[in-house]
Amino acid sequence: LFFLQESMHAYAANVYTTVVEELMKGKQRKFIAVEQEFFRLWWDAVATDVQKQQVHQLLQEGRLEFVIGGQVMHDEAVTLIDDQILQLTEGHGFLYETFGVRPQFSWHVDPFGASATTPTLFALAGFNAHLISRIDYDLKTDMQKNKKLQFVWRGSPSLSESQEIFTHVMDQYSYCTPSQIPFSNRSGFYWNGFAVFPDPPKDGVYPNMSLPVTDANVGLYAQTMVANIKQRAAWFRTSDVLWPWGCDKQFFNASVQFSNMDLLLDYINEHSAEFGVTVQYATLGDYFQAVYNRNLAWEIRDSQDFLPYSTEPFQAWTGFYTSRSALKGVARRASSLLHAAEAFFTQYVRKQPAGSICKCQALKQLQSLRWAVSEVQHHDGITGTESPKVKDMYMDHLIFGMFNVKKLMASIILDMNNTEKSGEVYSYVYNKDSGKPGAVGSDQYVFVYNPLAWNITTFVVVSVGHPSLSVWDELGRSVPAQVQGSAESPFTYDLYILVSISGLSYRKYSIKPSAGKQSAFIGRSVKYKQKDITRRYQKRRQRLFPVANNCYEVMFDQDTNLMHSITERETNQTVQVTQEFLEYHVNGDVKKGPISDNYLFSPNASAVPVSKAVGLEVVFGSLVTEIRQYFYSNATALEYTYAMYTRMYRVPEGYDGKWLCRRLEQQYSAGPVELNREAVLRTSTNLSTGQLLYTDSNGYQIQKRPFKAYVNNTVARNYYPMVQTAYIEDDSTRLVLLADRAHGVSSQANGQVEVMLHRRLWNNLEWDLNYNLTLNDTSVVRPVFWLILGTKSATKMLYRPSGLALGHRPVVMFGALAGGKPELSRRLQQSPVHRPPVTVPPNLHLQTLSIPGWKYSSNHSEQTRSVHTGKQKQADADFSRVLLRIMHLYEVGEDPVLSQPVVVNLKSLLKGLGSVVLVEERSLTGTWDVSALKRWKWKTAQYPSKGFNNNAESSENYTVTVHPKEIRTFFVYFQDE
Repeated sequence: LFFLQESMHAYAANVYTTVVEELMKGKQRKFIAVEQEFFRLWWDAVATDVQKQQVHQLLQEGRLEFVIGGQVMHDEAVTLIDDQILQLTEGHGFLYETFGVRPQFSWHVDPFGASATTPTLFALAGFNAHLISRIDYDLKTDMQKNKKLQFVWRGSPSLSESQEIFTHVMDQYSYCTPSQIPFSNRSGFYWNGFAVFPDPPKDGVYPNMSLPVTDANVGLYAQTMVANIKQRAAWFRTSDVLWPWGCDKQFFNASVQFSNMDLLLDYINEHSAEFGVTVQYATLGDYFQAVYNRNLAWEIRDSQDFLPYSTEPFQAWTGFYTSRSALKGVARRASSLLHAAEAFFTQYVRKQPAGSICKCQALKQLQSLRWAVSEVQHHDGITGTESPKVKDMYMDHLIFGMFNVKKLMASIILDMNNTEKSGEVYSYVYNKDSGKPGAVGSDQYVFVYNPLAWNITTFVVVSVGHPSLSVWDELGRSVPAQVQGSAESPFTYDLYILVSISGLSYRKYSIKPSAGKQSAFIGRSVKYKQKDITRRYQKRRQRLFPVANNCYEVMFDQDTNLMHSITERETNQTVQVTQEFLEYHVNGDVKKGPISDNYLFSPNASAVPVSKAVGLEVVFGSLVTEIRQYFYSNATALEYTYAMYTRMYRVPEGYDGKWLCRRLEQQYSAGPVELNREAVLRTSTNLSTGQLLYTDSNGYQIQKRPFKAYVNNTVARNYYPMVQTAYIEDDSTRLVLLADRAHGVSSQANGQVEVMLHRRLWNNLEWDLNYNLTLNDTSVVRPVFWLILGTKSATKMLYRPSGLALGHRPVVMFGALAGGKPELSRRLQQSPVHRPPVTVPPNLHLQTLSIPGWKYSSNHSEQTRSVHTGKQKQADADFSRVLLRIMHLYEVGEDPVLSQPVVVNLKSLLKGLGSVVLVEERSLTGTWDVSALKRWKWKTAQYPSKGFNNNAESSENYTVTVHPKEIRTFFVYFQDE
């Protein structure tokens, strides 16, 4: 919070205060505002009633325009589509509720590369045009030369033309005013200078304030500006030139800025015949309207993205895909917890209308996590490209929000079980990167909530203090479980409990002291001798030993303690698979060459193996077998920096274990690494892949990544972001990696895939030192991956739902008995009133089930009326409106069965929540009724006339057909109970 307050104090509050004041002084003046987080802080804490009235007036006059309108300008490489939607919905809900306005243009000027998911996201939100800037320098030069910076982008191959969007790529000057002026050594056009932290200067004199416009120099200023406008006009097809005025942290003293701008613009317009140019203040909407009115036919771009991004030959912005891995992990866990809590609270409100929990307080608790998850999606947030102080702020907000939401879920469980205050349900916010809570004793209750709308069978892991335990369900039946010494702590044990839970439901399990035959199985640990691996490539007869479950047989080499191969048992196909940790060594001295930092990855040479000796321990069990490998720098080292834990699961008869059996779960431990090292895990196979890699785009769709050779920096420029999924394949077999957080990933050789796990860097680049962006990250990270190996058709069916299952693991909470009162234990063993669970078919995902609490009317004319009459302010949070999103997981033609459209009856889907009386289909962020949403249809060679795009499909009798890759958004209302 300190950072936000500091920024508000130093410049952000002054931007809105002075801009509003200046806009009121001249009818010709205009301004665009982007991120809602800062605007909302100003609106709630700084703005006076007069300023608020002025903002309303300026919006009505079209002189102040909100673009994007999300809480932040989100990163495009390492964010999940669910979180992009969340932060966009947060901002849009506020704008519509407060002003009745709905943004229609994007301004994605600063994310480091452009994803193909983003244009689809903005099209679904009702935008008419999309604007990006940071794409590869050589590609931008080429597009500029050929006037191809504007096109109609079909970001989704399945949604294609229905969700296409006109896209404008900014030219080489990007979003900042060019500051070189030939007649002064000060920067030009920035009359308010540059913001100063932490306090604004008392005399109002800021560093580097541009030369004021005077009669003597106005002609020189005008010539410079006109020359730049004409240079840029040559790169575009229409005679309209977008000339962005401003940059980062500008307009904090709008009076000096606008007064100089006015003089300059007036002068150019007075001499327009001589200059051949006229200029005017404009919003982004004004510009796109002008281009749209030209009625030109535009080229179509397919679903290829603009990643990775390089700014020059040795500056590949591929390091941030991994930077601050711990923050990336916590951000994703927080997002997953929020998704679970939203559905849980919605069920509670619907099922227990007279429950004892204060709904307004509950909404505040949810809101704290909505804000935290939204803000960290910023392109200098989850990317890891912030200073340690700002990273700490993001972490604090996430952990505080998670704490609030866990507290809320615990209260709901207590209330739903009708308990008095004699019992308590408490929950752990994860205490470290591993995501495991502290140890619990026997005589505990474990509450496990399944946040997915599918039935799941999986293991949850609970840390316990001793191994002699048994586990029972709410009906007193024994539950399969296994206990073994923890790999992370010699003083605790890991208790694996096999849980089987229907969609959006929870189960209660009790952990009790050992009970003979019904006791948890105790894993048997076998430690193998540490092996020297330096001679592993020498010719020798290999001695292998197997570790197997019903789906895979994994062979290990006895002479090296390394993995040798995996056999997929159904097809009996064996693939050679070896895994090792390596490090790229990087330079930190700018005098000696290119450097790596939070953003950039610039390796000196090929990656170097980190270990010469490997220790091995295998814990054999009836349900879980865990292979623990420890990688030592040499044969005499006592400490290790890297470890790998591979878990294979067996499911007893009577349980549906097909997903569980088909995944090899791996958890890596990496760190603290040495300075200027970048740690990777390389998996090498004998699959003939031609170095072709596939990675997901924001967890939404898959991008094909062929290896490209460059003159310089080939290794770094072939790194791509994996947010959730990466895979390699040959003609018949696919190896899929699923991750619990974002990483950089690459295929540097045939049959190979390497994932960057961790980075620790220091450099002496002045800019990095000034902003404390040297990434001296001494943490230990423990990311989790699931490996799936099999035929293409089998893995196709598995990897999408499995990726979601990894991202949305069950929420585990613990209940204790205060004074061991028996009446509580009887109550906790009664099953709650049975309601049908909420379940969707395996090719759909229930992406959102929440009660947003917005006060706005979903009837647009009613909403604008109540904003203008001031009625909106008095409204209470609305707990009757439920927000529902359903997403189709598959592409057109991807699978003969799973790619089919799915018919869903919303009334029967949600009958467990009550009787549905009304369904309204809405735009992605909820602010448009889809039947009223008519987006601009831009002319293309394929569609020679422009017009409007309306993709509304009526939902007759509560029935909707969800087509491949669609995300459908609804407001649902239930009969009061």
